[in-house]
Amino acid sequence: MPLACVYASVQPPSEEKSRALLLDLSSTMARVLGKPERYVMTCLFPRARMTFAGSSDPSCLVEIKSIGGLDGDNASRLSEAVCALLGDHLGLSASRVYVVFADVPAPLWGFDGATFG
Repeated sequence: MPLACVYASVQPPSEEKSRALLLDLSSTMARVLGKPERYVMTCLFPRARMTFAGSSDPSCLVEIKSIGGLDGDNASRLSEAVCALLGDHLGLSASRVYVVFADVPAPLWGFDGATFG
């Protein structure tokens, strides 16, 4: 049930880099949140038209949603890890990245024709 959507203004250098970023993000979220990776979904939307701080320099928005597990400590650890991954895979500076967290109630998250609640 954890979900990470990455909106980046840059294009990854290769399909392999895109795949590696998504897989690294998936395993990191599962580990930090203590959730089974089989429920983790990651998405990458490259070349998004974005501005940040009045500039169109490379930037990124990451939305992370989960049913539970997003206390202050985990959110802080995820923000640090996500920014590091974005730097490694896309060359983005952490100072040009926003990470937004949302804890979704189980009855409001659907999967396999039902909800988790």
